[in-house]
Amino acid sequence: MTKKIESKLMNGSTPAGSTELFARLDDLQIPYQNLEHPAVFTVEEARVLRGKMPGAHSKNLFLRDKKERHWLVSCLSHRTLDLMWLADHLGTKRLTFCSARRLMGYLGITRGAVSPFAVLNDLEGVVRVALDQEMLAREPLNFHPLDNAMTATVSKDGLLTFLEAVGHVPQVVPFPDEEASW
Repeated sequence: MTKKIESKLMNGSTPAGSTELFARLDDLQIPYQNLEHPAVFTVEEARVLRGKMPGAHSKNLFLRDKKERHWLVSCLSHRTLDLMWLADHLGTKRLTFCSARRLMGYLGITRGAVSPFAVLNDLEGVVRVALDQEMLAREPLNFHPLDNAMTATVSKDGLLTFLEAVGHVPQVVPFPDEEASW
């Protein structure tokens, strides 16, 4: 029997969804486009659906370390991540994936919907954001808007404006070339 995750944040409040996210983007005057599609849970499933949708497509991870520090990491979708390298680069040790309970409790989303937009629900500022430097060099940027049955497209400046407005200035990570030895 699968345990159902309650749809509440750690503080007991109801998380914001895509409607609230789009309202916040509108309030910040950040242009975006939104495409609805069948729900996707993996980069591979998204790759099949996106077709020739322009811009950078991402892989998004919600991670924690032994000291209970949390990171939302967004990088180009083709990257193979070495969590030991990433932990060292972020100045910590031993990163692991967060549980579905933590994903809902801190970001208000379920598996498959992880994106930088989810920090809209991190009202206590617990989650740190790390973004792929190379991803930010591509335009536009595509992320799930708190729902894995949609893809929202924004500019780099739009994403950075949003993150700053919600108190999550990102750390930019220069991921190594895929060809390089880690």
